[in-house]
Amino acid sequence: VQLVESGGGLVHTGGSLKLSCTASGFTFDGDGVGWFRQAPGKEREGVLCLSNKNEPTYYLDSVKGRFSIFVDSAKKTLYLQMNDLKPEDTAVYDCVNLYSSDCDELRRWARWYTSWDQGTQVTVSS
Repeated sequence: VQLVESGGGLVHTGGSLKLSCTASGFTFDGDGVGWFRQAPGKEREGVLCLSNKNEPTYYLDSVKGRFSIFVDSAKKTLYLQMNDLKPEDTAVYDCVNLYSSDCDELRRWARWYTSWDQGTQVTVSS
């Protein structure tokens, strides 16, 4: 049972990336799912979440209108579409899931979660 993130890279300001988070050994059905990021020297922060009722919640106002989240259930993959990227979006991005959770529950749980994997690096150059 694991999540594997991919799709990161180096882009210029204003560029786009689409991150993927593929589930192995389970599905996202009934889960709250979310993307979190950690920039060098900073604490991890929530970015965007999709609740178990398929309702999106932006944890960061700075990504509204630029980032979107969606799940392809058939592919067991969670996506983060990132447009108009800015240097301040540079970070390691990780995905997490929590069964039957809304986005508040997911964020509270993520504060205590310790098994973050290596994620995928996003670097935005100015």
